[in-house]
Amino acid sequence: MSATKASKAYALAMFAAVSVLCGLLTAGLAVPYVAMAGGVAKAGANSLEDLPAALDIPPQSEVSRVLMANGEVLATFYDQNREYVAMSKIHPYMQEAQVAIEDHRFFEHGAIDLQGTLRAFVRNSTGGATQGGSTLTQQYVKQVLVQDAQNNNDEEAMREAQAQTVSRKVRELRYAIALEKSLGPNAKKIILERYLNIAYYGDGAYGVQAASKRFFNTTADKLTLAQAAMLAGLVQNPNATNPRLYPQAAMNRRNVVLQRMADLGVVTQAEADAAKKSVFEPAKVQPAPNGCISSPFPHVCDYVRRVLLSDAMPSLGKTADERDRNLKRGGLTIQTLIDPKTQRAAQSAISDLVSPTDPVISTSVLVQPRSGLIVAMAQSRPKMGTGRGETFLNYNVEKSMGDASGFQGGSTFKAFGIAAALEKGMTPNTKMLAKSTVDMTGVSFMSCQGMIRQIQPYKVSNSVSGYGNRQLTLVQAAQGSVNTFFVPLAAQVGNCAVTQMADRAGAKLANGEPMTTQSANLSFILGSAEVTPMSMAQAYATFANRGVRCNPLILKSVTTKAGKSLGVPAAKCQKVMEASIADGTNYVLSKVMEYPGTGYRARIPGDYPQAGKTGTTESNEAVWFAGYTPEMAGIAMISVDKGTSYWANRKRSLKGIRLPSGTYLEGSGSGDAGRIYKVAMAEALKGKPKTKFVAPTDEVLNGKEVQIPDLTGLTLQEAEDAVRKVGLNPVERYQYDYRSVGTWIDTYPTGKTRVGQPVYFVLSSGPRPQPKPQPKPTATATSSSSASKPPSSSKPTATATATASKPGKKKP
Repeated sequence: MSATKASKAYALAMFAAVSVLCGLLTAGLAVPYVAMAGGVAKAGANSLEDLPAALDIPPQSEVSRVLMANGEVLATFYDQNREYVAMSKIHPYMQEAQVAIEDHRFFEHGAIDLQGTLRAFVRNSTGGATQGGSTLTQQYVKQVLVQDAQNNNDEEAMREAQAQTVSRKVRELRYAIALEKSLGPNAKKIILERYLNIAYYGDGAYGVQAASKRFFNTTADKLTLAQAAMLAGLVQNPNATNPRLYPQAAMNRRNVVLQRMADLGVVTQAEADAAKKSVFEPAKVQPAPNGCISSPFPHVCDYVRRVLLSDAMPSLGKTADERDRNLKRGGLTIQTLIDPKTQRAAQSAISDLVSPTDPVISTSVLVQPRSGLIVAMAQSRPKMGTGRGETFLNYNVEKSMGDASGFQGGSTFKAFGIAAALEKGMTPNTKMLAKSTVDMTGVSFMSCQGMIRQIQPYKVSNSVSGYGNRQLTLVQAAQGSVNTFFVPLAAQVGNCAVTQMADRAGAKLANGEPMTTQSANLSFILGSAEVTPMSMAQAYATFANRGVRCNPLILKSVTTKAGKSLGVPAAKCQKVMEASIADGTNYVLSKVMEYPGTGYRARIPGDYPQAGKTGTTESNEAVWFAGYTPEMAGIAMISVDKGTSYWANRKRSLKGIRLPSGTYLEGSGSGDAGRIYKVAMAEALKGKPKTKFVAPTDEVLNGKEVQIPDLTGLTLQEAEDAVRKVGLNPVERYQYDYRSVGTWIDTYPTGKTRVGQPVYFVLSSGPRPQPKPQPKPTATATSSSSASKPPSSSKPTATATATASKPGKKKP
């Protein structure tokens, strides 16, 4: 059968079905089936009997928007690009144009227009251009059924909703009648509003608001007559009349609508003719961004998306698939606290230093200490993709949220050692000897599995000159980032305590394991473990927040189209250390920002109270700066890219290199990463108060007393371990003694002292050496000499003998 014959047959069937249906409705469904003649009548009656009267109308699929702190759009997500607007926000021109071209008697007839159906039947059966007899209500019903099938991913229902069958038409008619009845006296206006929002206008634009923005860069309430007529005309064949692709076809169809409006008296002929003269402007066509690739900050967007789809968002759906559907169809407003100015400042600071194609990676993260909300998250490869200098990885986060590795934290980990030492009772003025090189081989220390000994050879040296072989306070060691101070400190405090502090503060290993799995590694305090930049920002924010850790959050709120707030992941702020310990840590790290501290060059301008720590790994593979004020915490990091072949035949070090893009890196946390940090933080702190840190308590500043343990019966090594265990610093001193070299002679002081203070172990250096023989004098000189000087003695001095005789302190 030819297409023309098929169309005529379908029109005849429709006319018969409508006639039967109208008769049934008029008779109140009282006509017996035997009175109906023909299969069409039976099909109509059976369909009518089987269908429910009510049409289940799902919410129209709408665009969800992710907003930054100032309301600027970060991203949009949708299956259908639609933004539902009320009739009051749709220009009368648009309402009139759609009714004129689709169903000009819409406000006069009921849900079924017999006159229109008969006219279409006559026109179609006589060979004229095919016309439809559907009312706007029927067309709306069809769109609802199609969307419901799409929402349920039901392909069979989608086919049925669009099939050229009598049963489908009868179903639409039944629903149309019931719908207009159920909506009451304002049914026509309600249906027209819904129709204008559900109709497809082509080029991915669903509904009049999205179409207005797409084709004319305007809103539905500001449409001109020509624009409204063009949109109204697109519904019949949105692909063939797409104005972006076929502007002349779209204008021809628009002119048909304008003439129809003039013929019906909706507008004057003069108004219609004037509108026909306007020309469509392709330059006004706006992109319709969907997803993260088109976002100005795609990796921030992707982090938002991953959080929304995660199990942390049960309010959005029970499963990831359900949450994804609600994100793309729910018309959600998703508010973040990402500050676009700070985000751009951080991104610009990184881009000025590191090119996307450089063989290094740079990142920066800023968070609010009191809320955990993420303010900025930037990286040196900002574009999402597979091209050169592009990536789908978010280098700031853990693997489950979009990254795969992490970076060695360097000396930023010393902050955890400082906090752990203060918690043990040491003070900012606790002194230890910092040698130029210290051999930790054989040293015992407390891991989380118990006391262990450093078996493998391990020697530590400093990367900063001028701090070797001298007594340093904790503050001085932090200022100089002195390795030979901090590794022995970790052994004395207990490496378990240091790793536990890192865990409690919020630092996370890139592999997802707890920090305590690193407690057997004495180099932990030097940042040998690979961590995520996001978690380091969180950890330093914990110090800024006086020991209260808040989980980093990207979502401030999620609101439905109806205004209902959905639950978002909580910061779960909890106290993880005493405020006095955090205050003491802030005091020490604030000194790092003062001259001659290593953080001096990274100071935020503006006289803000601030604290921070540089971070450089032992091999200079990565450099960091982590810092904060009470109002904001942030990190910046540069690391070699281990995944590029650039380093195949080069030493993987940032020290003194010039990147392919031309940037010279000195390989220091302050000089390299600090440049990024202070630019981003300066922008983030604009308008924020210059809040002061809380001063540490007297006990934190001056220390607490501890009892020196009884060392009776212990070997020297056992005694030194016992002293370390209570937070004291064993120091070996030698003196001449008649006993063999290395014999433990004495220990002092005894009783009580302050944590972190030295306990001296006096060891024998052997007998005092005999004086060198004097040259033989002349006879006269000999006589004179003998008379004036007594003979020398090789016995120990009285002081040494007395010291050695003290009971209870010597090796048995």
